[in-house]
Amino acid sequence: MKKWKLNIRKEIRVAAALVGICALIGFSERKQGRVLCKSVIVEINNDHENYFMDEAEIMSLLTSSQPAMVGADVNQLNLKEIEKKLMRDRHIEDAQLFADLKGNVVVRVDLRRPIARIVRASGQDAYIAEDGTVMSVSDRYTSRVVLVSGGFGEDLYLKENINEVEIGPELLSMIRFVSEDRFWRAQVAQLDISRAGEIRIFPQVTGQEVQFGKPEGFENKFSKLMIFYKKILPQRGWTKYKTVNVKYEGQIIAE
Repeated sequence: MKKWKLNIRKEIRVAAALVGICALIGFSERKQGRVLCKSVIVEINNDHENYFMDEAEIMSLLTSSQPAMVGADVNQLNLKEIEKKLMRDRHIEDAQLFADLKGNVVVRVDLRRPIARIVRASGQDAYIAEDGTVMSVSDRYTSRVVLVSGGFGEDLYLKENINEVEIGPELLSMIRFVSEDRFWRAQVAQLDISRAGEIRIFPQVTGQEVQFGKPEGFENKFSKLMIFYKKILPQRGWTKYKTVNVKYEGQIIAE
């Protein structure tokens, strides 16, 4: 009986030793960079329902940045460098790559949200993103946003970000204001902007052209325009005026 107990203890020690050896081998393989990429998992954050890019397009960008990721040594992949290459595409706001415990490389991508579309007479259109980035249009998806036309839009197409131009920061704040306000988002159809920064608004519903001036003080100008829509037009008639001017301090001029 005593001998049988000793044999059991010996077998337990042997099993424990084998487990330890296997763990050391696994640790050694990982330390030596022998963990192979089993698959690439793409996760697209699409809270704003933008469909400019899908999983196939992200995979195409990955392939051009790092061919043959599947089967490659995970520890030899420069994931930070691949992130930087992905973010060169202006539709991508952020990209994060990491390897999970199963040997998969997970790619998490945040897409930029468009808030305006540059309409050009001389060439291809472009979008202005929420952070001011100027990005190309897509053949597969059209975002319903305010249109930006005129000489300003033609020049802006050549820039990477609207904040690079003189009136850019104020104009971006104004476009954000329009896109975030339920009434103005439905009412403002087009901003025609001259190279000097003078804005004309073409509304969606009423027929009056709005002479808005430059974007500084835009909230006060929209407040005056709201007075025109709510108090003047109902009394004088919706078709009485062709233009309304809110560019001057303390004045609403309707003609």
